[in-house]
Amino acid sequence: MIVGLIAHVGKDGSAGLVQSVTTELDRRNAPYLLEKATAGLIGRESDLDEALLSERCDLLLVMGGDGSILRALHRSGGHIRPIFGINIGSLGFLTCLGSSEYLKAIDCVLAGNYLLSARSLLDVTIEGPGGSVPLERALNDVTISRGERSQLVKLQASVDGAPLTEYHADGLIVATPTGSTAYSLAAGGPILMPESGALVITPICPHVLSNRSLVISDKSRVVIRSSGNQEVFVTIDGRPPNALKPSEQVVLQLSPLTLPLAMMPDSNFPEILRQKLKWSGSNI
Repeated sequence: MIVGLIAHVGKDGSAGLVQSVTTELDRRNAPYLLEKATAGLIGRESDLDEALLSERCDLLLVMGGDGSILRALHRSGGHIRPIFGINIGSLGFLTCLGSSEYLKAIDCVLAGNYLLSARSLLDVTIEGPGGSVPLERALNDVTISRGERSQLVKLQASVDGAPLTEYHADGLIVATPTGSTAYSLAAGGPILMPESGALVITPICPHVLSNRSLVISDKSRVVIRSSGNQEVFVTIDGRPPNALKPSEQVVLQLSPLTLPLAMMPDSNFPEILRQKLKWSGSNI
């Protein structure tokens, strides 16, 4: 098995972690490849970007945070590989272990001692008079928003062909279970278990107080368009936005592909929630 190494080069401690990981992999004669920016952290050279690395490796060992895993997926060029995350900083929702446990991470990766959680992905398409344009797949969420304007937008949403409502809000978030702990949660949405088979639609600052988050089946086809002549913006996993013209609509549906995300055998999602959200029970 060839392991691909990708690190968040802007994080303090990433160079030291990459050096420690490569030293240990060399000591064990384990085959690995470095992404080019990651290689530069430790004075090595590589001509592999994330797409080439993903094409040539069997598993990606991503060192950084949840955002680093999102970037690795989006830059993989469609070559989706299992991702094992080592967090640099506090525990993330998508990473397995902290940087101080890198030896345990290497043990698990080389021995195959991890579980793979199949994380849902959303296919995103903009449809309009000129045809259909597929965008990137979303692991976390798709946000349709007003952009930089300080003004509510009107968004019509439908689920499986049935009109839902017209939201007057700053925007709408459609989140997967993985993304339900990100922007949707900050906007008041619920947390979904990774294998719940659901999506959540969460309005951002709705003008009507009765507009609340809605949990729907992940088999649903969601269509959102702007009302009137307002141009809005479609943002996938926090990446640069795509303009959505008034004559266009964005269509969201479950991708047949999933991201195999590594998890420790002795870990579970409720435990991650307790740690990340600092749940400790009653304070009384």
